[in-house]
Amino acid sequence: VLRSLGIPTRVITNFNSAHDRNINLSIDKYVDISGKTLHLTEDSVWNFHVWNESWFIRRDLGSFYDGWQVLDATPQERSKGIYQCGPASTRAIKEGDVNLDYDSSFVFAAVNADYVTWICYSNKRKERIYSDTRKIGKFISTKAVGTNSRVDVTANYKYPEVKEISFKISYSQYKNSLMDDRKILVTAV
Repeated sequence: VLRSLGIPTRVITNFNSAHDRNINLSIDKYVDISGKTLHLTEDSVWNFHVWNESWFIRRDLGSFYDGWQVLDATPQERSKGIYQCGPASTRAIKEGDVNLDYDSSFVFAAVNADYVTWICYSNKRKERIYSDTRKIGKFISTKAVGTNSRVDVTANYKYPEVKEISFKISYSQYKNSLMDDRKILVTAV
Protein backbone atom coordinates (compact mmCIF):
# COMPACT_ATOMS: atom_id res chain seq x y z
CA VAL A 1 0.00 0.00 0.00
CA LEU A 2 2.76 2.45 0.94
CA ARG A 3 4.61 1.82 -2.32
CA SER A 4 1.45 2.62 -4.27
CA LEU A 5 1.44 6.00 -2.47
CA GLY A 6 5.03 6.62 -3.59
CA ILE A 7 6.62 5.93 -0.18
CA PRO A 8 9.78 3.81 -0.45
CA THR A 9 9.11 0.52 1.35
CA ARG A 10 10.97 -2.77 1.67
CA VAL A 11 10.59 -6.09 3.47
CA ILE A 12 13.05 -6.89 6.28
CA THR A 13 13.86 -10.33 7.70
CA ASN A 14 15.50 -10.68 11.11
CA PHE A 15 16.98 -14.05 12.02
CA ASN A 16 17.07 -15.08 15.71
CA SER A 17 14.39 -12.53 16.40
CA ALA A 18 13.63 -11.92 20.08
CA HIS A 19 10.09 -11.61 21.39
CA ASP A 20 10.49 -9.67 24.64
CA ARG A 21 7.11 -9.90 26.37
CA ASN A 22 8.01 -7.87 29.46
CA ILE A 23 10.10 -5.23 27.64
CA ASN A 24 13.15 -5.59 29.90
CA LEU A 25 15.40 -5.77 26.81
CA SER A 26 16.53 -9.30 27.58
CA ILE A 27 15.28 -12.77 26.79
CA ASP A 28 15.33 -14.61 30.07
CA LYS A 29 15.54 -18.38 30.43
CA TYR A 30 15.15 -19.96 33.86
CA VAL A 31 16.49 -23.36 34.89
CA ASP A 32 16.44 -25.27 38.16
CA ILE A 33 19.58 -26.63 39.82
CA SER A 34 19.39 -29.80 37.70
CA GLY A 35 19.30 -27.74 34.47
CA LYS A 36 15.61 -28.37 33.71
CA THR A 37 13.94 -25.43 31.98
CA LEU A 38 11.38 -23.63 34.12
CA HIS A 39 8.55 -21.88 32.29
CA LEU A 40 8.59 -18.60 34.25
CA THR A 41 8.57 -16.19 31.31
CA GLU A 42 6.79 -15.75 28.01
CA ASP A 43 9.95 -14.41 26.31
CA SER A 44 11.02 -16.36 23.23
CA VAL A 45 13.39 -16.36 20.30
CA TRP A 46 11.93 -16.99 16.87
CA ASN A 47 13.95 -18.45 14.00
CA PHE A 48 13.03 -15.34 12.04
CA HIS A 49 10.51 -12.53 11.90
CA VAL A 50 9.57 -10.27 8.99
CA TRP A 51 8.41 -6.65 8.99
CA ASN A 52 8.43 -3.69 6.62
CA GLU A 53 10.50 -0.55 6.54
CA SER A 54 9.32 2.69 4.96
CA TRP A 55 11.23 5.94 4.43
CA PHE A 56 9.72 8.83 6.42
CA ILE A 57 10.66 12.30 7.55
CA ARG A 58 10.05 12.37 11.32
CA ARG A 59 8.87 15.86 12.25
CA ASP A 60 7.49 14.39 15.51
CA LEU A 61 10.88 13.03 16.61
CA GLY A 62 13.30 15.39 14.85
CA SER A 63 15.42 15.07 11.72
CA PHE A 64 17.96 12.82 13.48
CA TYR A 65 15.35 10.04 13.24
CA ASP A 66 14.45 10.57 9.55
CA GLY A 67 14.96 7.60 7.25
CA TRP A 68 13.90 3.98 7.46
CA GLN A 69 11.08 3.25 9.91
CA VAL A 70 9.94 -0.19 11.10
CA LEU A 71 6.28 -1.04 10.53
CA ASP A 72 5.13 -4.50 11.58
CA ALA A 73 1.87 -5.63 10.00
CA THR A 74 1.79 -8.70 12.27
CA PRO A 75 2.39 -7.31 15.77
CA GLN A 76 2.16 -9.83 18.58
CA GLU A 77 1.80 -7.33 21.42
CA ARG A 78 -0.48 -4.42 22.19
CA SER A 79 0.93 -0.95 21.94
CA LYS A 80 -1.13 1.83 23.50
CA GLY A 81 -4.03 -0.59 23.77
CA ILE A 82 -4.15 -1.92 20.20
CA TYR A 83 -2.14 -4.38 18.16
CA GLN A 84 0.29 -2.16 16.29
CA CYS A 85 4.04 -1.74 15.89
CA GLY A 86 5.74 1.34 14.53
CA PRO A 87 6.75 3.47 12.90
CA ALA A 88 9.95 2.93 14.92
CA SER A 89 13.03 4.70 13.61
CA THR A 90 15.88 2.33 12.74
CA ARG A 91 18.23 5.13 13.84
CA ALA A 92 16.59 5.14 17.28
CA ILE A 93 16.91 1.37 17.46
CA LYS A 94 20.60 1.46 16.55
CA GLU A 95 21.31 4.24 19.05
CA GLY A 96 19.38 2.47 21.81
CA ASP A 97 16.76 5.22 22.15
CA VAL A 98 14.25 2.82 23.64
CA ASN A 99 12.12 5.43 25.41
CA LEU A 100 10.65 6.88 22.21
CA ASP A 101 7.08 6.23 21.16
CA TYR A 102 6.14 3.78 18.44
CA ASP A 103 7.58 0.61 19.95
CA SER A 104 11.30 1.36 19.62
CA SER A 105 12.01 -0.70 22.76
CA PHE A 106 10.18 -3.74 21.35
CA VAL A 107 12.04 -3.56 18.02
CA PHE A 108 15.35 -2.89 19.81
CA ALA A 109 14.85 -6.09 21.82
CA ALA A 110 13.92 -8.03 18.65
CA VAL A 111 17.34 -7.29 17.15
CA ASN A 112 19.58 -6.63 20.14
CA ALA A 113 18.31 -8.21 23.38
CA ASP A 114 20.68 -10.11 25.62
CA TYR A 115 19.90 -13.82 26.00
CA VAL A 116 20.24 -14.46 29.73
CA THR A 117 20.04 -17.77 31.59
CA TRP A 118 19.17 -17.77 35.29
CA ILE A 119 19.39 -20.62 37.77
CA CYS A 120 16.58 -20.68 40.33
CA TYR A 121 17.27 -22.12 43.74
CA SER A 122 14.64 -23.57 46.05
CA ASN A 123 14.78 -20.54 48.37
CA LYS A 124 13.39 -18.22 45.64
CA ARG A 125 16.89 -16.87 44.95
CA LYS A 126 18.03 -16.66 41.34
CA GLU A 127 21.49 -16.23 39.91
CA ARG A 128 22.55 -15.13 36.45
CA ILE A 129 24.74 -17.90 35.09
CA TYR A 130 25.05 -17.06 31.38
CA SER A 131 24.57 -14.09 29.11
CA ASP A 132 24.90 -14.09 25.33
CA THR A 133 24.99 -10.63 23.76
CA ARG A 134 25.48 -11.95 20.23
CA LYS A 135 22.66 -14.47 19.76
CA ILE A 136 19.81 -12.11 18.86
CA GLY A 137 19.41 -10.22 15.58
CA LYS A 138 21.44 -12.07 12.97
CA PHE A 139 21.64 -11.40 9.24
CA ILE A 140 19.00 -8.66 9.18
CA SER A 141 18.25 -8.62 5.48
CA THR A 142 16.25 -7.22 2.61
CA LYS A 143 16.05 -8.09 -1.07
CA ALA A 144 18.26 -6.14 -3.47
CA VAL A 145 16.53 -3.92 -5.99
CA GLY A 146 16.25 -5.61 -9.38
CA THR A 147 17.80 -8.94 -8.36
CA ASN A 148 17.12 -11.82 -6.00
CA SER A 149 20.25 -11.08 -3.98
CA ARG A 150 20.21 -10.53 -0.22
CA VAL A 151 21.33 -7.18 1.17
CA ASP A 152 22.57 -7.24 4.76
CA VAL A 153 21.13 -4.24 6.65
CA THR A 154 22.22 -5.35 10.13
CA ALA A 155 24.40 -2.23 10.44
CA ASN A 156 21.24 -0.09 10.17
CA TYR A 157 19.93 -1.69 13.37
CA LYS A 158 22.97 -2.27 15.55
CA TYR A 159 26.64 -1.57 15.86
CA PRO A 160 29.06 -4.41 15.15
CA GLU A 161 29.47 -6.86 17.98
CA VAL A 162 32.67 -6.33 19.92
CA LYS A 163 35.06 -9.17 19.32
CA GLU A 164 36.86 -10.66 22.26
CA ILE A 165 40.60 -10.38 21.96
CA SER A 166 42.52 -13.31 23.34
CA PHE A 167 46.15 -12.97 24.20
CA LYS A 168 48.78 -15.08 25.87
CA ILE A 169 51.39 -14.07 28.37
CA SER A 170 54.20 -16.11 29.76
CA TYR A 171 54.11 -17.43 33.30
CA SER A 172 56.94 -15.10 34.29
CA GLN A 173 54.97 -12.08 33.01
CA TYR A 174 51.97 -13.28 35.01
CA LYS A 175 54.10 -13.82 38.13
CA ASN A 176 55.63 -10.35 37.75
CA SER A 177 52.20 -8.80 37.42
CA LEU A 178 51.23 -10.39 40.73
CA MET A 179 54.33 -8.93 42.33
CA ASP A 180 53.32 -5.50 41.04
CA ASP A 181 49.89 -5.96 42.60
CA ARG A 182 51.48 -6.84 45.95
CA LYS A 183 53.61 -3.71 45.81
CA ILE A 184 50.52 -1.61 45.31
CA LEU A 185 48.73 -3.41 48.14
CA VAL A 186 51.67 -2.97 50.55
CA THR A 187 52.02 0.68 49.58
CA ALA A 188 48.32 1.24 50.17
CA VAL A 189 48.39 -0.27 53.67
